[in-house]
This record gives sequence, C-alpha cells and structure tokens, in this order.
Amino acid sequence: MTIRVLLADDQALLRSAFKVLVDSEPDMEVVAEAADGAQAVALARSERADVVLMDIRMPGTDGLAATRMISADPDLSGVRVVMLTTFEVDEYVVQSLRAGASGFLGKGAEPEELLNAIRIAAAGEALLSPVATKGLIAKFLAQSGGSDLDQEPRAHSERLAALTVREREVLVLVAGGHSNDEIADRLEVSPLTVKTHVNRAMAKLGARDRAQLVVIAYESGLVRPRAE
Repeated sequence: MTIRVLLADDQALLRSAFKVLVDSEPDMEVVAEAADGAQAVALARSERADVVLMDIRMPGTDGLAATRMISADPDLSGVRVVMLTTFEVDEYVVQSLRAGASGFLGKGAEPEELLNAIRIAAAGEALLSPVATKGLIAKFLAQSGGSDLDQEPRAHSERLAALTVREREVLVLVAGGHSNDEIADRLEVSPLTVKTHVNRAMAKLGARDRAQLVVIAYESGLVRPRAE
C-alpha cells in the first residue's frame, strides 16, 4: 500500500528536495504540494493524503491553524500531520501536538529520519519517542507555569473520570516515557493488553495518537512535570 504524502511548505526549493526523497521510496509518493496552510487543508481532502509534512511557519494560514482544521474535520480523521520546524525545541511544539499533529521533526533531520517519520505517522503511531515528547511538554509546562496549556484542564479532568483504574495507570506510564513493552513488563501483562488499554484511553480522551495522550496527562494534572 502506497503512502500518499502532501508537502506543505512555503519554500519551493525545500518542497522539491522532499519530493525527490519521498518519491524515491517504493512505498510512498508525493500526491500534492501546498505553499500555505489553507491550500494544505484543501489538498489533504481532494488528494486523499495519508500524511502531511506541515511547516509550522507559513504566510497566511500557518501550519498550526491548518493542523487544527484537519484535526477538526471528521472527513480527514485518517490524515496524520507531521510538523516540520527549524528548531526542534520550539515554543510551537506543544501547540502542534495539541492542534492534532502526530509529532514533529526538525528540518535538519537526516533523510532516513524523515522517511521513517512518514511511515510511523502513516501507521497511526506517535512520531516522537514518548521520552522526547514527555521531556518537551514538561519543559514548557514548567517554564510557563502551565498558563499556556491550561485552557481545558477541567475538560480533560472530567474525561479522565471515564478511564478505568488500569487505563489511568497505563496513561501515567505512557506519559512517563515508557514503551508498550516496558509497561507490559511493569504491569506483568502482555504488550497486546497494554496496546488495548492505550487505544481505549485514546478513544475516551479524544486523542488522535500517543503523543496527545502525553499532552492530556500533563494538562489534566494527572502527571506533573518535575524540575530537572
């Protein structure tokens, strides 16, 4: 099955470089290119893209706004967004995840990293390792005192009440940066059982992927960032 990729970046030269790289792979192809966020949303719909490589900073409708539009559209529920940023440790990272992105990647990443990111996102997984995601979220929460990410804590807390004790336990471990295999070892269950708990937690909390579970765990106060 070929992964259909949409490139959204206002730099034509960069899009061309990404297109050559993606089209060189037998399991993926670039189906469209967009120079701004509004065009990216329209093309994601018309070209049935599986993964959008989305630049955060674009003129007009930026990548964050476009990602929110894609995430809010039921017809685009299967589209995964990977944010591209010049600096990986960036104030927009957490906003990207909250907007619905499956993760982010620095523009300076190696070609294999980019290709791997597309495959991971297409498979419905979080692009970043849970450890990396958790570390960034904790950092920005600690810096801002939670003010920038505290818009919906009550809503998240109420949704947490729908989780079973085991699902909450698994959520804490996911936010702690542990893989399914590691969680399985800790809880003495199978990795498949852990995956089931993770999927149920995602469904109940309205999270598109694992990265958003980590965000929700911190936003709701279930997990608190620790000072380094």
